[in-house]
Amino acid sequence: MLTRIADALFPAFGTLSVTADPDGVPPRGACVLVANHTSLCDPVVVAAALRRLGTEPVIMATAGLWRIPVLGAALARDGHIPVHRGTARAAEALDRAARVLADGRSVLLYGEGRLPTRRDPGEAAPGPFRSGAARLALAAGVPLVPVGQAGARRLCSGGAVKQLAGALTAPARRPRLHVHVGAALRLPGQVPEASAHAHRAVTEAWRTAVDALTASTVR
Repeated sequence: MLTRIADALFPAFGTLSVTADPDGVPPRGACVLVANHTSLCDPVVVAAALRRLGTEPVIMATAGLWRIPVLGAALARDGHIPVHRGTARAAEALDRAARVLADGRSVLLYGEGRLPTRRDPGEAAPGPFRSGAARLALAAGVPLVPVGQAGARRLCSGGAVKQLAGALTAPARRPRLHVHVGAALRLPGQVPEASAHAHRAVTEAWRTAVDALTASTVR
């Protein structure tokens, strides 16, 4: 439901374009989709993009989103997974994600596990990854699909007030955003190496998204 709503409503807030590597359409069945994390609107942006490619994953995102009216209710109703970072409940999210994968469904998460500290709307390469994405893909024996996004910070970034202002003014500003999906890959067997491999793949997908966004802006 959330992905359908996101795809239907997004044209009112900005212009979203989507590309994929030749083998980049997410595989049917279980896989771990890993995207770079840039703003609080990331789940809506990436969900809308993935739906255009025929994929509606279960989303892992910060538990704070479940406190936002309407959005929180939609996330809970659709069975998406809140991540209670820095608490004893943090491991519960990976356990729930593992069950989703065992049921043959896909999971979307953000490799950095947190938002960037910068306040301006500029782009920056993905920060260091936490180990969760690699551990989840390795334990489940499923492929990892890198997802790069650019432009979401033009929709909303900065502090809470600035993010709200960005969302409210987006229909007038019509920011451009781009999401690129890379080819599915099988990770090496050790978590540190697997996490570094995933980071490189997502960074490459992000660069492709930035290049596509730049090209569309100068036309």
